[in-house]
Amino acid sequence: QVQLAESGGGLVQAGDSLRLSCAASGFTFSSYAMGWFRQAPGKEREFVASISRSGGSTNYAASVKGRFTISRDNAKRTVYLEMIMLKPEDTAVYYCAAALSYLIVVGSDPNYWGQGTQVTVSS
Repeated sequence: QVQLAESGGGLVQAGDSLRLSCAASGFTFSSYAMGWFRQAPGKEREFVASISRSGGSTNYAASVKGRFTISRDNAKRTVYLEMIMLKPEDTAVYYCAAALSYLIVVGSDPNYWGQGTQVTVSS
């Protein structure tokens, strides 16, 4: 069955870096755009970043642009989110998602979701 397994979350200090990974199985990974969303306590889930099937196109939420980088390795069926200069407001559960579209954008409804990984940034 379809699985998206996130890893790499943790507790870090403001200004630190972290890399999230999402390992996919159960579907044709290279046929799906991949993305990351996050949900902070008491807030709605929000779009963070997306990458096209080939990795040639990416898009980011304004709040993370310049600090986060999404990438993918189709041979390893894995998508990554490199996060630098982390801020306390980046604290959230981060979810990996897959969509049968060119890119995932705000308002998209991805086909598959992971279970999430917690990222906590202390000030």
